[in-house]
Amino acid sequence: MQKNSVIEFLAWVDSFLNFEKLPQKNMFWLDTMEFLCSKLDNPESSAPCFHVAGSKGKGSVCAMISAILTADKKKVGVYSSPHIEDFRERIRLNNDFFEEGIYAEAADELYSKFNSIKKELPKDRAVTWFELVTVYAFLVYRKAKVDEAVFEVGLGGRLDATNVVRPQISVINTIELEHTEFLGDTIEKIADEKAGIIKEGIPVLCASQVPSVRQVFIEKAKEKNTKIFFADELLKNLEYSWDTQSKTMNVVLESEIFSRPLKFPLKMTGSFQAYNAFLAAAAVKLTHPKISESVIEEGLSKVQLPARFEIIKNPLNKNRDIILDGAHTVKSIGLTMDTLLKLYPDEKCSLVFACAADKDVNNIADQFRSKFESVSLTKPGSTKSADVEKMKAAFTDSEINFEYSDDYTSVIENAIKKAGKKDFNLLITGSFYLASEVKKVLKTL
Repeated sequence: MQKNSVIEFLAWVDSFLNFEKLPQKNMFWLDTMEFLCSKLDNPESSAPCFHVAGSKGKGSVCAMISAILTADKKKVGVYSSPHIEDFRERIRLNNDFFEEGIYAEAADELYSKFNSIKKELPKDRAVTWFELVTVYAFLVYRKAKVDEAVFEVGLGGRLDATNVVRPQISVINTIELEHTEFLGDTIEKIADEKAGIIKEGIPVLCASQVPSVRQVFIEKAKEKNTKIFFADELLKNLEYSWDTQSKTMNVVLESEIFSRPLKFPLKMTGSFQAYNAFLAAAAVKLTHPKISESVIEEGLSKVQLPARFEIIKNPLNKNRDIILDGAHTVKSIGLTMDTLLKLYPDEKCSLVFACAADKDVNNIADQFRSKFESVSLTKPGSTKSADVEKMKAAFTDSEINFEYSDDYTSVIENAIKKAGKKDFNLLITGSFYLASEVKKVLKTL
């Protein structure tokens, strides 16, 4: 059987256990990944790479690192999740896709090899969807002969399928309490899992952290005999200003690792994105000291990612915007709201919100109070389970009037039409899965 397209590959791999769709405990280990990679001649080692972990901002930092390296004329493979519209967004060539033949050849190689070795696989442990997709990414990058690759950690770090790579540098963004049922019930336990990507002799760059988390990383770096850099110690100055006309930010970064201040416009708006830009620029400069400041600025000025405060013209009213954001934690929703109020001061806006069952919707809802002309709640698509009653109760407790429907497609469509007719902007947030549904609806309008 030939897996000669991405669609056919997905049909095959979808028969395996998918943690994203069906979270389960005790399904993380590395021996399966190590076994698969060894049988495929270690494709994870085919190009120098970056490995990026953290609770938030991983995807943004990966995209920014890739954009800088691409501006330096390198062919860069990026592995990140989730995808919004197309599975290939997870395994891409910077902001583009590889040729179809590359994906097909990698699928054929994985499928034929897997069939010949599946009886040798570690016993009592089901191979997962994410493991196979990660190995597939390694094969795609080897087939494509990328110059460098950037890997986003899926969950945690220590036992994540990506943790078989040996990067040039490990990058760990800010740590929050998240996925506590899988990673631990304290921020220090979660940090310990994230610190699992720190490897012997490989430098690590960490975002600013609370003292207890900082200590976890310092101790792990010492144990692994490697140098640790903290972004807040490297960063001498960070300035940003909002451009309400172009809906961008003008950013200035100063650090001793740069020969001069970096100055560039950033399409990915938000104070946290300016900080992510520094983290990405520092990771590249620490590993590629000869790369020029102008190349770093060029890369960062071009970087974009879907559903990260993505601004789309309302197809029914070109004077108004739809803001699409996958934010789903209390902190990230707060940052989204801050960006919205900075870029759209005194402009009327309505809201569509949905989130997965495990989100802190009580504290999220509070941040929306008295901010919107109308509020619509729904489910985040068909993939993720939602706790609808909890969500409704949270918005009721926050004294927010809302309409609710299970029919997320109709909710999205009606909100876009209503915002266009009433001359409002529209924020749609709470889940990347909801963002994916929005993209489908927009194609029909």
